[in-house]
Amino acid sequence: MGMKDWQETSGSRDWARIAYWLVGGTLLYNVMEGVIALWAGFAADSNALIGFGFDSVIESAAAGVLLWRVTIESRGAPPETVEHVERRSHRFIGITFFLLAGYILIDASLTLIRQQPPAESLIGIVLAIISLILMPALAYYKFRAADHLQSQALRSEAKETLACSYLSFTLLLGLSLNMIFPALWWADPAAALLMVPWLLREGKEGVRAE
Repeated sequence: MGMKDWQETSGSRDWARIAYWLVGGTLLYNVMEGVIALWAGFAADSNALIGFGFDSVIESAAAGVLLWRVTIESRGAPPETVEHVERRSHRFIGITFFLLAGYILIDASLTLIRQQPPAESLIGIVLAIISLILMPALAYYKFRAADHLQSQALRSEAKETLACSYLSFTLLLGLSLNMIFPALWWADPAAALLMVPWLLREGKEGVRAE
């Protein structure tokens, strides 16, 4: 192995370790976020918060699979092994996009049909603000790591992190408007539905491992 090849391999392992900590941090945060959101959601009888908690569970599954993928590369696995795991991870993350789209479509539609506004929840608002600050930063560095590792699976997971940012925004919007302007309760589910076509497209590309 020449000096250039060694440097490229070493750099790839460094970025794989960075990706490991990024994805591991996302997994840990999503687990805590899910527990808090579900607890607060059931306490306030808020469908928006309960759904947000289940979304965190879906994203935790995606992060867990991707953690397996970057762990293998960071340990210096052969390229063919990394490529095999990359394809499997990409497909699994594609499935989680479909699950997320399905959840949003059903939950938002039922909310609009029942005309059921999200309940007031200060904990939910704080949680949404934290996620709205943290998730875009995580997604940015995941995109950088994905470029260095040439990993479409990591790039897809970064997009799912961005989707969490969008859902955090809609949750914050819905809970805040419900407290200030109760008549605008429909803004939360309507904004969430706008994301469904994008999620379906990303899920389709992921399942095809494109």
